[in-house]
Amino acid sequence: MKYKHIFFDLDHTLWDFETNAYLVLEQLYHAHNLEARGVTSFKDFHSVYMVHNEKLWDRFRKGYITRNDLRNKRFRLTLLDFRIGDEKLCEALGCQFLEQLPTQTALFPHAKEVLEYLAAKNYPIHMITNGFEEVQYLKMKSSGIDHFFTHVITSESAGSLKPYREIFDYAVAKAGATAETSIMIGDTLDVDILGARNAGIDQVYFNNQVPVTGDPKPTYVINSLHELKDIL
Repeated sequence: MKYKHIFFDLDHTLWDFETNAYLVLEQLYHAHNLEARGVTSFKDFHSVYMVHNEKLWDRFRKGYITRNDLRNKRFRLTLLDFRIGDEKLCEALGCQFLEQLPTQTALFPHAKEVLEYLAAKNYPIHMITNGFEEVQYLKMKSSGIDHFFTHVITSESAGSLKPYREIFDYAVAKAGATAETSIMIGDTLDVDILGARNAGIDQVYFNNQVPVTGDPKPTYVINSLHELKDIL
């Protein structure tokens, strides 16, 4: 058996970030009566938020902004697009989003089934995530998967972010593993896949929304988590 340690990403790989974020944003939209403030519809609010959130996450991963910048700016920029300049409202939305999001429980199909399968085969299972530490732990606990993981490596604990090699080296060392016998499962080509490859770790790419068209070329590509059973 080539692989002895398995490393997962959390958001968009096991934990269904889009579904969970959508539900919380919808609750906040109605709780704060944003339609009366000039936000034309929840659909528009969600669409604008997701654009700003993705751009800010990209800047955060590249080291251009801090965690606080990310937390504060995504709602501020979203509301400004609707000509709302209300700092207290931005702060309330930001705090309530982070409070409510990790309590959501939606996972991708077959996530628990595959984790149970891997645990039954006695694979040590670990997590490597760029998410906020306290938030990620609560997501895992709320969705009932925290007990599957031996080590949870966050960018805060590692002092590095995916795709940088340092976080993968740190994770492998913490797990008592080797790069050659480890495998990384994630949804982002230029974060999970490229980062793991640069650290000498084989990769499984899980994201049927963004097909592989060039470099980096993953070791494996799956469209369903269930397909991990064919690899492991």
